[in-house]
Amino acid sequence: MNEAEARLLYPMGETLPDTTQALEVAPGVKWVRMALPFALNHINLWLLRDRLDVNGTMTDGWTIVDCCIDAPSSREQWLHLFDTQLDGLPVLRVLVTHMHPDHVGLAHWLVTHWSTPDYSCPLWMSSLDFSTAHIGSAGGTGFGGNDAAEFFASHGMNKPDDLAKVRARQNYYASMVPAVPKAHTRLLDAMVVRIGQHDWRCMVGYGHAPEHIALYCEDLDVLISGDMVLPRISTNISVYASEPQSNPLQLFLDSLERMRALPDTVLILPSHGKPFKGLYERINQLTQHHAERLAELLQACLEHPMNAAQALPILFKRELDLHQTTFAMGEAVAHLHTLWYQGKLRRFKLDGVWMWQAL
Repeated sequence: MNEAEARLLYPMGETLPDTTQALEVAPGVKWVRMALPFALNHINLWLLRDRLDVNGTMTDGWTIVDCCIDAPSSREQWLHLFDTQLDGLPVLRVLVTHMHPDHVGLAHWLVTHWSTPDYSCPLWMSSLDFSTAHIGSAGGTGFGGNDAAEFFASHGMNKPDDLAKVRARQNYYASMVPAVPKAHTRLLDAMVVRIGQHDWRCMVGYGHAPEHIALYCEDLDVLISGDMVLPRISTNISVYASEPQSNPLQLFLDSLERMRALPDTVLILPSHGKPFKGLYERINQLTQHHAERLAELLQACLEHPMNAAQALPILFKRELDLHQTTFAMGEAVAHLHTLWYQGKLRRFKLDGVWMWQAL
């Protein structure tokens, strides 16, 4: 446990659900944990006890919040949980916080599995993330391939082997999200969704995904935060080839500030890490973390112009593999863009690469 993490409260201690169980964390709310094949090696998924009108009959069941990537092991774990953890009840809908593969990857399989000739299990998510997931699943721009390689090259990635590997990742997103449901029910900011006996209010967050949805239940004092507020790591905030002039870090910081409207007593159910309390403390930590990174980057750009690839050692003190480097490059550009939009940096091109210099 790092120093920042130690200032948070973990009501469940070190308890984690194993692969065979869904652990209750609040009345009618169960925690599922699935493995991921990345350095970030797991994702938390949630089961909410539900009751919906199905063809004129009020039907008890569950809503699944987030899905995991599409992988044989993930499907097998879900099938076991369906047999043992749902009290013999069906899944009535699937709700996805955002379009990243670990969240939406199995949505198509889940809604198909739980649909019948008389009932189509629906997908609920924001329309912007739904559309972006379709683009990514089809191998669209911004998720790997030539567009991503050219974007990274324009920001200083210059090793031929690395660029070749990025080009080869054209179908990286689609490999984990091979399909997306054809239809969805749109989630909007401030929209209230009745799930079982409780109302859950949608809170849109920006910067990490196009239109990320967190869910807050006042009755339970619970926030399903998705990736917007994580207890141990900072959320990845990146500029992508599909939106090369964006300022996602400022959008993210503004979204965090809006979460201060929630009570500090709220139990936060994050997508990675353990359920915790200490919302304001964590917002302060994340805000301070990014302020420190921005200050370090500005100081470095005062000393001499640099590109995003040259900024990586300033922002990331550990060794990075290629998968981590692609995220880190996007994050470095995001920090440089924030300083640029604040009027603290100017940018210019040198041999086709964007350079940044303090004003």
